[in-house]
Amino acid sequence: MVWVWTFSTWLSGSMMFSYWLGLLARRNLKAVGDGNPGGVNLLKAAGLRWGVAGIALDFMKGYLPLLLLVNNGAVQGYGLVPVAAAPVLGHAFSPFLKFKGGKAIAVTVGVWSALTGFEVSLVYALLLALLLAIARLMQHGKPSTPEADGFQVVLGMMLVFIYLYVRKFPEVMLWCWLVIFMILAYTHRREVSAFIGRKVKNL
Repeated sequence: MVWVWTFSTWLSGSMMFSYWLGLLARRNLKAVGDGNPGGVNLLKAAGLRWGVAGIALDFMKGYLPLLLLVNNGAVQGYGLVPVAAAPVLGHAFSPFLKFKGGKAIAVTVGVWSALTGFEVSLVYALLLALLLAIARLMQHGKPSTPEADGFQVVLGMMLVFIYLYVRKFPEVMLWCWLVIFMILAYTHRREVSAFIGRKVKNL
C-alpha cells in the first residue's frame, strides 16, 4: 500500500495550481520573472489575491494528503519517507508541465506542517526570516537578489536538520528531511551556483 499512497501524494503534488490560476488570470508564469510556475511568481504577475490563492493551494496539496494518511495511521515507519517526499517531487517534476515544475517551497512547507503539526514549518519560516534579515543588514537594506533568495531557501533547510537532530526527532524524519532537501537543492541549483560563484569572485 505504501506505493499506492506514494503515487497519490505525488499526483497531488504534481497539480500545478499556481500555473493554472495564472492562465485564468491571463498570465503565463513561464514567461514571468525566472519562469517559476509557483505562487510567488503568480503574486508578481497577477497580484495579491491570485498569488495568495496559488500559494495556499500549493501548500494544501502537500499538507492535506499527508495529514490524512498520518492521522489515520495509513503510513508508518520508513514507508513515510517516499510518501512525504512524493508531493515535493511531483511539484518539481510535474507531468502537467512536461516534468518541468516549480521550486517546491510552498508544498515543502505543507508537507512539514502535516508531519510535525506545523512545528518544523514554523522553524523553517523563522530561519528564512532570520537569513533574510542578515542578508539585508549585510547589503545595507538593499533588496535581495533571486540568487540570494534561492541560497537562503536551501541554507534554511540545511539548518532545519540541526533542529530535527537537537530535538531528537525520529530517524525516519531525518530521512524525510534528506530526500526533501535534495529535491530543494536541485530545484534551486542555478541560484545557489550563481550566488556562490559571485561570492567567490568577490573574494
